[in-house]
Amino acid sequence: MLNSKSFVSIALLLCLALFSVHAFATYDPHQEDHFSYYEVVDVGSGTGIYSDYTDQTIVIGTVSVKGVTADGIVSAHYGYTWNFSSNDGSIDSGGSSGDFSFSSNTFLYINGTDDQTGYVNPTAWFCMDSSIPEGGTFYLLNTAMTVKSRDYSYYLPPENRNVYAIFAQGNSDYERDDDYGQFTATYTWNTYFDPSSGYIIGYDYVEHDTNSSGAGFTYTEKLYITSASYTLKTAPTTGLAVISELMKYAVLIVVAVILVAILLIVLFVVSRNRRRLPKHPSQRPVYTPPSEPPPPPPQDINLTPKQAPVQQIVIKEVVKVNCRYCGALINSTAEKCPFCGAPRS
Repeated sequence: MLNSKSFVSIALLLCLALFSVHAFATYDPHQEDHFSYYEVVDVGSGTGIYSDYTDQTIVIGTVSVKGVTADGIVSAHYGYTWNFSSNDGSIDSGGSSGDFSFSSNTFLYINGTDDQTGYVNPTAWFCMDSSIPEGGTFYLLNTAMTVKSRDYSYYLPPENRNVYAIFAQGNSDYERDDDYGQFTATYTWNTYFDPSSGYIIGYDYVEHDTNSSGAGFTYTEKLYITSASYTLKTAPTTGLAVISELMKYAVLIVVAVILVAILLIVLFVVSRNRRRLPKHPSQRPVYTPPSEPPPPPPQDINLTPKQAPVQQIVIKEVVKVNCRYCGALINSTAEKCPFCGAPRS
């Protein structure tokens, strides 16, 4: 039976075994891997002779893998077109295409490049080892990059959604000497790669050029893929999108709280003004015993209705006689005549 110490030891060994293996998948190219991209190059915000100058270049291109050898040599093909315009009326266009190869182990170009010039022994710019952890470093062209995040939420304009990406950043400088002139250039390069395949998703490049004469300008490149053979996973929105969503929810919550408050106030006012109704009596009467016993019922009960006594009238007959003096009829019991006053007899 394993005791607690043995269990802990086995758990530690398992953890060490797991960490000895790459936590993430490495870059593994396959034949027919491909992507298309859209790039906008802007020059502006100038000083000196460039104070009122702007130009823009639109680049549309593709990169595709044609084959992979056993030792990791990737054969690829590139192609792109570009259109240039400036505010002084200049326009131009062109393009390029061709084959090249690079190593999937070191990422160094081996035979040709995808028309990358001005670099010394550069590495491919469009892919990386996706097993590099946060804080790890690698090279793109001649720029040292550092992985800042492995689960960055990157907004992809063509698909109008955010996707998970490896976010890497590089900062450096160089001496520019081309059609723009001689300048000291400092730049920041933010790049975004698919965490599964290691292929490019997009990048933002910002460069500031200055010289001793006071002339200068800002040079920017913004690139993102428009289609690809690798599947990208949807990620939650970030930054201003999150703030916007939170504000929407906040407004809805405030409106809901106000409506609830108004409803409660209305219910309170109605309840205060409502006429109170008397309580209904109980359905079953409650018997209360009398404090004193009721009086005894009458002994004689006469159900015959009472009648008023009959008034008796006694009629007496009186004999009338003629007064012997005046002849008037008078009672025979009268002692004298009420008319002439003479005695009856």
